[in-house]
Amino acid sequence: MSYPLLDRLEAPGDVRNLPVAELPQLCEEIRSFLIESVSNTGGHLASNLGVVELTVALHHTLDLPQDKILFDVGHQCYTHKLLTGRRAGFAALRQLEGISGFPSPAESEYDTFVAGHGSAALSAAIGIARAKKLKNEPGRVVVIVGDGAFTGGMVYEGMNNIALLNNLVVILNDNKMSIGKNVGMIANYLTKLRTDPAYFHAKARMETVLGCIPLVGQGLVRLLQNGKQLIRRWLYHSTMFEQMGFQYIGPVDGHDVAGLCRLFENMKEQFAPLFIHVVTQKGKGLKPAEDNPGEFHNVSAFDLDHLTNPELSPEDSFSVCFGRKLARLGKDEPRLCAITAAMKYGTGLQYFKHRFADRFFDVGMAEQHAVTFAAGLASQGLLPVVAIYSTFFQRAYDQIIHDVVLMRLPVLFAVDRAGFVPGDGETHQGIYDVAFFAQAGIPVYAPANYQELEYWLEELVKNPDGPRAIRYPRGKEIYPLAALGCSGKALDLLPAPRRQGKADLLLISYGAMTEEILSAAETLRADGMAVDCCKLTRLFPLPEPELLPLVRQYKAILLAEDTIAAGGIGRQVAALLQGAGWRGQYVPLAANNIDLPHATVQQMRAVQGLDAASILEMVHLMMPDGEGTP
Repeated sequence: MSYPLLDRLEAPGDVRNLPVAELPQLCEEIRSFLIESVSNTGGHLASNLGVVELTVALHHTLDLPQDKILFDVGHQCYTHKLLTGRRAGFAALRQLEGISGFPSPAESEYDTFVAGHGSAALSAAIGIARAKKLKNEPGRVVVIVGDGAFTGGMVYEGMNNIALLNNLVVILNDNKMSIGKNVGMIANYLTKLRTDPAYFHAKARMETVLGCIPLVGQGLVRLLQNGKQLIRRWLYHSTMFEQMGFQYIGPVDGHDVAGLCRLFENMKEQFAPLFIHVVTQKGKGLKPAEDNPGEFHNVSAFDLDHLTNPELSPEDSFSVCFGRKLARLGKDEPRLCAITAAMKYGTGLQYFKHRFADRFFDVGMAEQHAVTFAAGLASQGLLPVVAIYSTFFQRAYDQIIHDVVLMRLPVLFAVDRAGFVPGDGETHQGIYDVAFFAQAGIPVYAPANYQELEYWLEELVKNPDGPRAIRYPRGKEIYPLAALGCSGKALDLLPAPRRQGKADLLLISYGAMTEEILSAAETLRADGMAVDCCKLTRLFPLPEPELLPLVRQYKAILLAEDTIAAGGIGRQVAALLQGAGWRGQYVPLAANNIDLPHATVQQMRAVQGLDAASILEMVHLMMPDGEGTP
């Protein structure tokens, strides 16, 4: 496909050399490029298609990197990356050694701040803008915040601290609001009037002059401001932002790139923090994404000529298995409630919502509220299940401890996307949940296949003895783990085909990582080494009565887990072995929470030294004679 204008943009800042009249064509070329590129690699599509014109206009008018752009959430940064010299990297988007799907300061000086979680970028932008003030640095700080992020409380905490930051611009990317024709015409007219430079300067001078009139000056200023606020409240409810100290502009057409350029140019001499309300269409330019933006939010590679029906249910996965089972349990347990944080489809809770809409709650990007809300339900005798991705549960750590654990409330935490998560890189890895749930004294279960997930989910729902957690990976179960079935036990010594006598070596793991110890054991057995494998299902508290007699039989033990070492199960097993007086050789392998690339799960395991090949290498170091004697 030909991209005449895009091909001319070879270096960051080149877009500023294009005349405004050519920008609409550039936007169409960018949109076509993104659709073609993401169809080959996968990635966040709908959100990026919606902010093309907005991003182009900002790059055309700002002076980067002196000016700063932040994104909330960062997955809408693809056009920004295109315009900052990273077009070639899109061939390996979100792949090992390729560019990240999120802003990454390590990748480019034009990426101001890491932004993988919602509702946080405004606070970072305020800090950067304040730092510019303290250091007397020129430049403005622009933060693009999606309307979904405004369901998270951190946005409002930030807005409460924007006083005197006339170098801060907050852009609300509103892809949900629809403006009626009559109100829209008036709003558009007033927006053009208020963003005219003459009006802008006159307003500042008038308020300064009136404010200096003795006795009545400040009263006149307040009278004029109150009158305008009444009109704006009737038109588009802007009063809240103005009361927090912003100069409110909008609503503005987010796909009129020339109008956006004019707006940003006129607003360069701001006297207060700006709040610009931009209305966009998520998925713009790809009809299926426009019709069903949620289904095209984060996509795998797809065939542009044979798009699947977005209304169809996703493929079988742990999330779907969980959602369907919870919906079945909801039929027999009227106290059961389901809560999620803007991830209804991602967590499989659409099945529960369809059957029990009055007991389903999507609270938006508000994980802290989700957990405390669940605590409130549980305190009144209900049985809430909070289904959130592992990486987002981190945001509610205090609420888990203070609002659930202290009162031993029966809240069940369903931890989706546990362990390594492909593509999204360091901001989305589910490697911390085992440590923080265990530190809070919450029992943690890690099923390795669908049968175990269904069995333990039912057990935990039917036995609501305080808080508890069940974690499971993204994607489908794999055959070697599905073939293990479900024993209903806290741990299992797995079958050992081709046994070569009594084993001196025991390999331990849990959940999806069990695949790697099984693979390593198969290779070792084929080479003539006797080795056993143990799979934990209850991670915390460790099943000591079953585990201790088992491990005492071995001279060497290796435990592999795709969670962080500090606070992980490996160190808990080490303490157990030491306390029991075991004197064999023990090696725990765990994730490094610094080196987390965007890659496939298998590639991340290899990078972290947690794949079967790495386990084999460690075993040979532990047992150099290869005969089971450490």
